[in-house]
Amino acid sequence: MIKENQRLLNIILVLLDVLVVMLSLICSFWLRFDTTIFGPIGGHLGFFSYLLFFVFAVIPTYIILYFAFGLYKPRRTYKNIFSEATQIIKVNIVAFFVLVSILFIINQPNFSRIMLFLMAIIGTFLGIIERFVVRSFLRKIRINNRNLKHILIVGDNELAFEFARKIKANPYLGFSVSGVLGRSEHIGNEIAGTKVIGGFKDLDNLLENHDFDRVVLAIPLKYYYKINELVESCEKVGIKAEIIPDYIRYFPAQPSVDMIEDIPIINIRYVPLDDDFNKFLKYCSDYLISIIAIIITSPIMIVTAIAIKLTSRGPIIFKQERIGHHGKPFMMYKFRSMRVQDPGEEKSEWTTKDDPRKTRVGNFIRKTSIDELPQFFNVLKGDMSVVGPRPERPYFVDQFKKTIPKYMVKHQVRPGITGWAQIHGCRGDTSIHKRIEYDIEYVENWHMGLDLAIMIKTALKKNPNAY
Repeated sequence: MIKENQRLLNIILVLLDVLVVMLSLICSFWLRFDTTIFGPIGGHLGFFSYLLFFVFAVIPTYIILYFAFGLYKPRRTYKNIFSEATQIIKVNIVAFFVLVSILFIINQPNFSRIMLFLMAIIGTFLGIIERFVVRSFLRKIRINNRNLKHILIVGDNELAFEFARKIKANPYLGFSVSGVLGRSEHIGNEIAGTKVIGGFKDLDNLLENHDFDRVVLAIPLKYYYKINELVESCEKVGIKAEIIPDYIRYFPAQPSVDMIEDIPIINIRYVPLDDDFNKFLKYCSDYLISIIAIIITSPIMIVTAIAIKLTSRGPIIFKQERIGHHGKPFMMYKFRSMRVQDPGEEKSEWTTKDDPRKTRVGNFIRKTSIDELPQFFNVLKGDMSVVGPRPERPYFVDQFKKTIPKYMVKHQVRPGITGWAQIHGCRGDTSIHKRIEYDIEYVENWHMGLDLAIMIKTALKKNPNAY
């Protein structure tokens, strides 16, 4: 029944996706040829020509890519739309280049590439809205105990009951724990709101006489010799056994699995920006945003440079060594906001609220974060990102990595001008432990939507610790 529901859902999603792409085509055709927003109209192919291309090229391309990027897989475990939104962005980027390539191959120079670009942008926007509406609807009906999947948990240790508690605490997942199999002395007891309905030996009988959708094995390491027997019992009735490894408590973060030939390797820390496409996406956005930011803020930077030169002796740009991606040092740029210091003094002192080393202009540009603007050139050089953990001086990195667990995890991505920790007030002389918690959370949960949210909040929110 569940599989039939998933099949029906996929059919509905395909139809909605076709409708969204069709609507994107109509909107982009209107914007390009019925308005002058994107240049003079002139002669162009008729809508029927675009419709033919839509039917024979656009729709097949999009549907294939939606399948390839996993957009028709069950999404019960997704807490938000951002992971799916990232995949939709990827689909539209790849689709644009695929369709342009098709036009080149069939030698169709009169087909508007601008219209295709507009269709990709509109398709991304409408596709995200469509999936948000669908996922919100599914969450609502699952919270109301419809479209549920029934789970049998094998194991009665703390790991098993923690899993059961999380299932009960998150009804949007659409799972129902039908019972637990455990040790004979626990049968009939209710632990963490879940009843122990039998022992390990009862698994065959229960699977034969009950309709479970998933069987989750959460047994202690000392019972691992039973796993093969339990898996065979599940496969005998056509149910896939799923395992929560007992050693998961040793993992510091959500793991991922790689394969070397036929041997699975568990990577205990999943970093989204290790993915080549995600790297490319972030690099392109960094490059584009930096160029736009430099152009927009160039008058402010010119005025700031003149003010610094006229009011204090020393260079306009302050260069300081920081530790970046993979622990590599680089020179970070800032507008000089302090008097020229001895290098030994500078490398090991924090900036404080009423720091006497600050100049009059420096006090203002630090409070308004104008001193950070030259770091957009660091982004163009590839040393930094617009968003990421703030880079620290080598002196402090050497201190923190000895005393703060997981401190070096932040260096698995490029450092940023602003970051998840900064919008939560962790800037300047604030708790380094809290800052690292936010940095690791960003490293492990990156997506383009998160970067966008951080940039918007950075622009709107005044940081009281900026001094």
